[in-house]
Amino acid sequence: MRRRFLILSALFVGLIAGPATAQKAATVSVSVKNHRFQPKELHAPANVPIAIHVKNLDSSRMEFESVTLRVEKVIGGNGEAVINIRPLSPGRYEFYDDFNQEADGVLVVR
Repeated sequence: MRRRFLILSALFVGLIAGPATAQKAATVSVSVKNHRFQPKELHAPANVPIAIHVKNLDSSRMEFESVTLRVEKVIGGNGEAVINIRPLSPGRYEFYDDFNQEADGVLVVR
């Protein structure tokens, strides 16, 4: 009975902990100031999850949006957020501020 309990406990812990092969996300950062992304071009490795840390230094809200990344996130004035992206193939992924579409940038994945 005790052995059965230990086996079931180990299986349960394995389910909660997730797969041992889970990849650590690559983190990139971008700021928005005067309704412009800084830097305008971000770089990240291919085939790993990506965490984009966005810091809005303007007093007005902005919306980080990208069709190719399949993401949109409103960030309040003087606020910040982390946007988690699935692993990507090499390429260029454009993004912009939906509230000010002249503010644009690109995520380059290699």
